[in-house]
Amino acid sequence: MRRPVITARAAATFEPVGRSVATARAFVRDTLQGWGCADIVDDAVVLTSELVTNAVVHAGTAADVLCLRNDDGVRISVADRYPEREIPLQNAGQVVVHPDREGGRGLLLCGALATRWGVEYTAAQKHVWFQLDLPERPAGTRSAGPALPVAALPVAETRVRVAVIQIDRGGCISFWNEDAQDLFAYDPEQVIGKPLTDFAAWPHTPGTGTGIVEALQLSRWEGSYGIRGSDGRVVPVYASHLRVRDADGEASTVCLLVRDHERAILQSPQRTPAPDAASQAGPSEGRLADPFEVFIGSPAPDDLDGLLQRTVERARDMLDGDAAYLLLATDDETELEVRASTGLPSARQRFARVPVEAGSGRYGSARMPAVHEDLTAVPGAVPLLSGTGMRSVVTVPLKVEGRLTGSLGVAAEGAGRYTNEEALRLQFAADRIALAVERARLTELEKLRRGSLSFLVEASDLLAGTLDRDQTLALMAQMTVPTLATWCAVYTVADQTSEPELSYVLHEDEDRIDGLKTLLMKVDPPEPVPTPGARVWTAPGDAAHDAALRTSMRSLGLGNAARPSTGPGATLATASAVGGETVVLPLVARNRVIGMLTLGKPTEEHFRQEILELAEDLSRRAALALDNARLYSERTAISQSLQRSLLPPEQPAIPGVEVEVIYRAAGEGNEVGGDFYDIFPIRDGAYGFAIGDVCGTGPEAAAVTGLARHALRLLAREGFGGPAVLERLNAAILDEGARSRFLTLLYGELWPQADGSAVLKVVCAGHPLPLRLRQDGTVEPAAEPQPLLGVMDDLELYEQTVSLDPGDVLLCVTDGVTERREGTRMLGDDGLTDLLTTCTGLTAGAVAARVLRAVERFAAEPASDDMAILAMRIPEAPAD
Repeated sequence: MRRPVITARAAATFEPVGRSVATARAFVRDTLQGWGCADIVDDAVVLTSELVTNAVVHAGTAADVLCLRNDDGVRISVADRYPEREIPLQNAGQVVVHPDREGGRGLLLCGALATRWGVEYTAAQKHVWFQLDLPERPAGTRSAGPALPVAALPVAETRVRVAVIQIDRGGCISFWNEDAQDLFAYDPEQVIGKPLTDFAAWPHTPGTGTGIVEALQLSRWEGSYGIRGSDGRVVPVYASHLRVRDADGEASTVCLLVRDHERAILQSPQRTPAPDAASQAGPSEGRLADPFEVFIGSPAPDDLDGLLQRTVERARDMLDGDAAYLLLATDDETELEVRASTGLPSARQRFARVPVEAGSGRYGSARMPAVHEDLTAVPGAVPLLSGTGMRSVVTVPLKVEGRLTGSLGVAAEGAGRYTNEEALRLQFAADRIALAVERARLTELEKLRRGSLSFLVEASDLLAGTLDRDQTLALMAQMTVPTLATWCAVYTVADQTSEPELSYVLHEDEDRIDGLKTLLMKVDPPEPVPTPGARVWTAPGDAAHDAALRTSMRSLGLGNAARPSTGPGATLATASAVGGETVVLPLVARNRVIGMLTLGKPTEEHFRQEILELAEDLSRRAALALDNARLYSERTAISQSLQRSLLPPEQPAIPGVEVEVIYRAAGEGNEVGGDFYDIFPIRDGAYGFAIGDVCGTGPEAAAVTGLARHALRLLAREGFGGPAVLERLNAAILDEGARSRFLTLLYGELWPQADGSAVLKVVCAGHPLPLRLRQDGTVEPAAEPQPLLGVMDDLELYEQTVSLDPGDVLLCVTDGVTERREGTRMLGDDGLTDLLTTCTGLTAGAVAARVLRAVERFAAEPASDDMAILAMRIPEAPAD
């Protein structure tokens, strides 16, 4: 005889107490359901109940339950610790015991229900086992529902379309059938090879929920989400995912999708609740099964969204309704937020909020059970159902310790469907699930808060890392899209008298940005109100709706204007992108509104309260960062303007002399430092030039630079010679007192001559000596060193006369050139002299460029000192 092959095993031990019977029944039921053996679950549960009752109640010992799945069916063994107890047997020599006798009934049931059964003894245990074979089932009869009248069947389109999409192990689409093309208006070549996440509108909240990437990795998954069509609209779908592998072991996921209102086509039949526990319990067990488990099913979903969705589906089925919804209260219990629905346009209603207090247009059935027999007689009694076609509704509150935590409602399309009896039934179920819902809500809230804290910490780090205004605006938008919103616009306000200006626009779909920006430019900006919190802004949605309507009419030839060149698609897509809820948050910094952060959702979507609170926290941080960037930009502009004023104006053209200047200020953002230069006309035929170095760098040194440059020009044009000019400048520096700094300066006056040469008179006050390069390549100092300025009161300076012949070069530099270092090496005066000997025949510009290149290449690190290079060359006369 063929020995059955064991393919699965499950075991558990139950204590000798009455409640163990119900626990053992649940264990067997869940095990067999998990193995897909639903056809024999009822018989297995009945037999297990009787055998465990015999063990834990009558024998008074613990019961060991072992479930084995084989290729024929399931074998279940129940063992107790009382092997001496007599076992009633049926044979010719004994009287058959009565079926109602207290003991021994389990074995009679085994004989009646099991395919095979038996009893085995060991030294310490007695095993009673039974085998239930799975019935032979031809293809197509795995499960079936009851026969229903045509009017009760779910509604579907005339031509039902089931989109088949296959996703490879990298999350990209590898197959796209014709029904998918019809449903979402994408050709296969538009989507194949692209990630499914580019098209899926997955409900996502930071810190909570399962994402689409995780769902695609599960062996099997069912649920609702959305697919963005080619027109930008989200098509709500119900999906069934199955993960498979091919013959080579390559894994992929097959996704079947239908429209959400046709979910009955794909949705797995809900498992029917277990029979009443009282009918299965032994005489000594009077406890009923857990009402929560009976209503929700086992196992209960771990996540809040799954629990709420199963709750509304079970509530709808329990009262035979057409729709059901569940709302959760906000922290202050003043509003209710839609969190789950079935039979309603969930994409439009999800996270919508309604007030709790009774009154016109308010949700008046929150705190007490209520039945509305005909909503057409009381319009607005349940705003959530307006325009849905529902006429009768029963609503009950969810309360925990007397505190309102939510509301559960079931609605029907017919009038007069519900009475107080249905309200009591629904309230009984709501009382059983309220605590579980509140516990799951608090768990989700804690996850959300942890995720929000992490999000805000990262946002703060990013915002603090830049002082550039444009980069701050971009960061603000990129942090909100798509984490908090589908699109974002940032308005800035220059001052209290200025109108808000649209500064940045971002959409999660880059193709929508231009259309969105064009739309917002045509809409009056929101008012810069400093009131904290988010406020709804309807202008973009209204403008988008009007634009889409006009475009549609023109495309149909109903308008007077010509059809737009872009066609209707762009406008309709833009309208869909901004057609949902739009909110505005003020950007307030230092008690002034400096802008507005605008967040938007696509058509018929709403923000949840937690997201708005997170956005408000982000807006406060972003406002301060934006204002800091503004202040930094303003002060930088002022600093650069002042620094540019210290630089000499455009240098004059000196007849017969080539002049080249290269200037580098040390420090980021500095245009002027402690080094300076100047070239200026003194009078007809005479020109002054100077190159100097103030002690130190930065703004303090730049202040002395400005004093020196302006004093030189003024004194030289008053007719003072070189020594007199520097002596008076020395006195002016000393007059600065504690702010004074010593200064090295090379000052000279230049007279171009008619024969092509030039005469120079120079004074070198503590500055690196100017170098003269002759045509034959020799280099020599062109002046002698004298005392620097800003140290002694009485200076006796003298000037020296230098003549430059055609082809000669005069090179003047600051110590930022000669003191260029790398480790212990320094360029020095000798190094500069050697470099200048290689510059014979070069123009003044080429000489200055070669010196700069040599300084930069001398060390790997950038220069840390200011640097100025002034080269003057007398060009050679052209050959005859």
